[in-house]
Amino acid sequence: MNNEVRGLVDEYLKWLKEKTVVKQTGEWTEVTTPFVDRHNDLLQIYVRQQGDDFLMTDDGYIIADLNNSGCSLSTPKRKALLQTVLNGFGVDFDGKSITVIARKNNFFLKKHNLLQAMLAINDLFSLAESNVVSLFFEDVEKWLDENHIRYTPSVKITGKSRYDHYFDFVIPRSKEYPERVLQVVTNPSRATVESFAWAWVDTREVRRPGTRAFAVLNDKKPISPAVLDALKSYEVIPVLWGNRSELLPEIVN
Repeated sequence: MNNEVRGLVDEYLKWLKEKTVVKQTGEWTEVTTPFVDRHNDLLQIYVRQQGDDFLMTDDGYIIADLNNSGCSLSTPKRKALLQTVLNGFGVDFDGKSITVIARKNNFFLKKHNLLQAMLAINDLFSLAESNVVSLFFEDVEKWLDENHIRYTPSVKITGKSRYDHYFDFVIPRSKEYPERVLQVVTNPSRATVESFAWAWVDTREVRRPGTRAFAVLNDKKPISPAVLDALKSYEVIPVLWGNRSELLPEIVN
């Protein structure tokens, strides 16, 4: 990793620590993070000690917000996609809240996984049924299948920091091309792309040399230049869905 990228990673970790606020509220500890949802509100999790374990939960915020926005999880396809995300991050859904159980020796990993699951679910189901015919994730998956692209879906990779990261598609290397990672970003924002960029930086050193990362961006709404710049600064190649044909030469083999 070059010095510039290493410096970016160090700055990211410093920012994460400085912007996290912890407050006691009865038997629960409220943790306010610097990550934001689609309303630009800071994500919060709640932690309670149970013997040697720690229960962490979003207190039902993510799913309730989606339901209130007209995006329910009532269809089998959406339930299946929700379960895929939960399984990928090793977290649970109790019918209301996204939860995870941690111990002292893996607390930071479980906290990270819970937050990443909250962001992923918020992004995956961010558009209400009245506004979309199908989920963007399904569109990307269908397009890959139609073009006979070989891929492994829903891949979890442990990074150099020992954090687990969840990637939508990994295209295996071939004689001509290196391994490629594709991440679907339904609702492109600074928070969602930086989350993926951090996962990419943390994992690429444990992958084969030359592995490349692509972010497939839903451009139904205008995308801020800051989003594209953030991806490029971490050596992630942004691909607008409207220009997806430009990606084909990179992934067909």
